[in-house]
Amino acid sequence: MIQARFDGGDAPTLVLSGTGPRPRAVELAGSRARTSARLTGRGKTWRAVLPLTASRWGGPVLPIPSGEYRVEITPAADAQDAQEAAPIEDLPLTQLGGLRAHLTGGLMTAGPPIDPAYDSGEGQDALERRYATRPGGLENAVFFESFYGRNVSCNPLAIDRELARRAPRVTRYWSVVDLSVPVPDGAVPVVEGSPEWWRARGHSRLLVINDWLRRRFVRERGQIVLQTWHGTPLKRLALHRPGFDPRRMAAVLKESRRWNVLLAQNPYAAKVLGKAYAFLTRPMWVEGYPRNDVLVHGDDGGTREGLGIGAGERVLLYAPTWRDDRREIVDFVDPAALAAATGAVVLVRGHSRTLQPGRDAEGPRVVDVTGFPDTSRLLLAADALITDYSSVMFDFSVTGKPMYFLVPDLERYRGELRGFYFDLADRAPGPLVRSQEELVAALSRDDADVYADRYAVWRQTFNARDDGHAAERVVDRILDQGFVDAG
Repeated sequence: MIQARFDGGDAPTLVLSGTGPRPRAVELAGSRARTSARLTGRGKTWRAVLPLTASRWGGPVLPIPSGEYRVEITPAADAQDAQEAAPIEDLPLTQLGGLRAHLTGGLMTAGPPIDPAYDSGEGQDALERRYATRPGGLENAVFFESFYGRNVSCNPLAIDRELARRAPRVTRYWSVVDLSVPVPDGAVPVVEGSPEWWRARGHSRLLVINDWLRRRFVRERGQIVLQTWHGTPLKRLALHRPGFDPRRMAAVLKESRRWNVLLAQNPYAAKVLGKAYAFLTRPMWVEGYPRNDVLVHGDDGGTREGLGIGAGERVLLYAPTWRDDRREIVDFVDPAALAAATGAVVLVRGHSRTLQPGRDAEGPRVVDVTGFPDTSRLLLAADALITDYSSVMFDFSVTGKPMYFLVPDLERYRGELRGFYFDLADRAPGPLVRSQEELVAALSRDDADVYADRYAVWRQTFNARDDGHAAERVVDRILDQGFVDAG
């Protein structure tokens, strides 16, 4: 039996102790993170200290993401097979500061640091009732949430940065699924479902979000919700999705009535979003996307270096959208084979909806960046984009760099799953290909002149307001209209 215990504190660990030669390696292996143990022992006994914290992409050391982690023990070269097969002591659910964990059958499950009393249907109902009956009064604060707290990114992040510069006395809360999600300097992380999260969402004067609010949210009098959304739509959404469903219609209308203001990247998006969400009589701000400001006048912030990519290497970013009929990223690309065929480094960026159920892609010259916090820095780091129907196409075009559209399921996606607002084949500023072989061939050609006119029209249509100052204009409006006090 391998003994086990949790050590809490600022740097929580899982400590394993066994007999016999010291293993060559002990690791905690999860779908999106991995940690390696610090090993000691001289032959009769050994000890492995596994950190329950990690730093990804050169960022701060934070608790590991929520999920399951298998304890993997590589025996010493002279050890018997019994070392690897020895059972590991089980550990009950334990609060460890920035996370909680339990260990069963060599499988550790990590989760957010929420009191178990609240982490249940009954507990959340109790917090919701407390929130619904809260006393009046709002805090001069902004509650930010991006992609349901899975990361800190997109338009809310760009607005946060500008607001922190212009109004540093405003409190900035960030909704996160757990404390593995880094928040900007000076911001306060609040874990979804915690009492602090319910309070911050219910008492902040302004909420800045990029997706649905979910749960039971009722605006307090004087409270403002700025819905920034997260992309110019090609695929049909909300009320425009195929198949009429009265329940979906009711849910869409209930959600959009929670918003006070809707941000759109361009006039086309404003028209589509207004109709798709029945948001026709309230303010629509057509100001470009704050998240794209950095694409105009920024750099990759050391992204290539942080990913271990040389300055002169070609970088391809594969970023498909999610599919309504599957949880994980589509498998239309073999990233390792693509890297070998093109001599490039391939970055794989799954949609935020595929972050938790999926696993990191692996292979020579392949880097899975699904968990990377800021997509804009990836767009700057990439030499070319490979996508399908994702709205990332409308952001990447700000850079003027080449795009390729890998669409083997075009007919099914257009006819069954979602449908389009316009014919991509007629307007795409790059080639549409149906297979990896066609993609490799297209990547070997220089088609810039072939698509130059299309690209110019595309940018004029979709990127006219992406001039590097969108965040400034949005924050100007926030402050001018008194959504928060600059102080």
